Amino acid sequence: MRLSRDDPGLPLYHNENNRNQTLRRIRTRARFWFAQRSTGVKIGLLFLIGFLLFGLLKICSNAITTDVHQMAVPNQNQDPIIINEQIIGGKPENPKEDDERVNDDMAVEMDNRQSDAENSPAHKQAHRATGKSVKFNGPDNERQKAVVKAFQHAWLGYKKYAWGHDTLKPVSKSYSDWFDTGLTIVDGLDTALIMGLEEEAAEATEWIQNKLTFEKDRMVNFFECTIRVLGGMMSAFYLTGNEMFLEKSVDLGDRLLSAFKSPSPIPFSDVNLLKRTGTNPQWGSDSSLSEVTTVQLEYRAISRASGNSTYEDLSFNVSQHIHKIGCDHEGLCGMFINANTGTFKKGATITFGARSDSYYEYLFKQWIQTGKTIDWLKDDYGKAMAAMEKHLYRNSEPNKMFFIGELLSGETYSPKMDHLVCFIAGTLSQGSQNGFPRKHMDMAEKIGETCHNMYDNPTGLGPEIAHFNMIPGKEDLYVKPLDAHCLLRPEAIEGWFYLYRFTGNKKYQEWGWAAFQAIEKYARISTGGYSSISNVKKINVQYRDSMESFLLGETFKYLYLLLGDDQTVLPLDKWVFTTEGHPLPIYDH
Repeated sequence: MRLSRDDPGLPLYHNENNRNQTLRRIRTRARFWFAQRSTGVKIGLLFLIGFLLFGLLKICSNAITTDVHQMAVPNQNQDPIIINEQIIGGKPENPKEDDERVNDDMAVEMDNRQSDAENSPAHKQAHRATGKSVKFNGPDNERQKAVVKAFQHAWLGYKKYAWGHDTLKPVSKSYSDWFDTGLTIVDGLDTALIMGLEEEAAEATEWIQNKLTFEKDRMVNFFECTIRVLGGMMSAFYLTGNEMFLEKSVDLGDRLLSAFKSPSPIPFSDVNLLKRTGTNPQWGSDSSLSEVTTVQLEYRAISRASGNSTYEDLSFNVSQHIHKIGCDHEGLCGMFINANTGTFKKGATITFGARSDSYYEYLFKQWIQTGKTIDWLKDDYGKAMAAMEKHLYRNSEPNKMFFIGELLSGETYSPKMDHLVCFIAGTLSQGSQNGFPRKHMDMAEKIGETCHNMYDNPTGLGPEIAHFNMIPGKEDLYVKPLDAHCLLRPEAIEGWFYLYRFTGNKKYQEWGWAAFQAIEKYARISTGGYSSISNVKKINVQYRDSMESFLLGETFKYLYLLLGDDQTVLPLDKWVFTTEGHPLPIYDH
């Protein structure tokens, strides 16, 4: 008789592999035993097994529900969470009366907030800055009209090939996304308003209202997203009074506040908009000085408009922290600061260019924005300008071009100046009109002229970086091949705008007009838009196929304002321009 493999009559299954023999024997004998039982016994056993399984599932379900409830409801017995001095959550003072207290407090808080907002200077300033009181009449001369046409040409190319995306690639008629927030639209909206371009402004407003969303699982740079997107929308709010811009700004501002969940008062450099988490940059734990100290104008504006001081408190705490720890070089700071420790990186370069520039700008502009009421901002700015003059301000040979160099590793002087540094001509000139020494205007005029000299090349466009000779017998200024590209930056034109406002010297208008003509000749793409170029020293230009959002947000805006006959538009005792060129109101406190 042949036995089957699972017959219990096979004591060891006659298998040469003895592994799992015990388990197989038990399983086979259980099947044999079950097969010998009557039908009634089988039904009873199946019912018992089903009942046991149901009970087990019920127990597991209750455990999961309890865990989910505990996660959804914060533990009120825990200590409050503190993020850079801001208290979030924590145990209520009287748990038994918590519900009643919360309801009462919310009602009182809403009433108080509404009353305070209506009576606050910030609220009144917001209404003074709406479209009801800020009227723009459009261009008043042929040069301004030309700039308006250039803006429209850039807008048309962007609308045709990149609408809703961050930036236009005009040569390939495509687009690129950095934050996926329609940077060009938001950054350029207030320029369209100032130029009186109702159609373009309406298109931008409609897109922001109906299409712009921040529910995106995307990492963005805290600083760049603040100055371009948040700053652009807050400027549009103050220029039009449209509450939609404020609502969008609050949504974005709440997400960006995740940057302040760092171990120190220094915010993280990057934020995930959807997850609302902050992190250090991929290349290390250091944040750029300019990035963490150039968001305060924007967050103060949103706090004053919304009535929520958290934005202003957290951002201004960064400035207070820098003021408290101080800078090693008599008010000049290194370019990197650690978000984990809140301390400066040792041996970092000291510069007024990339990674440091707007720290000094916002020391002064915060003082202006707050009605000149915070003395230490003024003092720190004055101290920094004195140290800049002592350690960085030099002149070339043989023609005495004045420039601001750098201290490499905080020690070795380098006669290198970024195009970005040209902003200081505007800041120094404005400072001279607000109590700082007359020599600040002299320095501003000399730096403004050097920035003009940077445009003295075959294309008439400004390079990204220039180097200066300090030894007689050579040319004053030279541009290295890797520094010769031009992104159509605004800083030189920005400086000339301020200088013209305060001096009335028409040479600054001529310099701006010449720069605009060079943009038209060498950067304009016939099918729409303008492109950065690879080398300002070559007339046969090579395009980089990129139109930065700041071309519309700053460069064309400052050109338009510089070239106008009416220099009372956006008076500088009522408005302060952010580092991205967005005008915000000045407060009295």
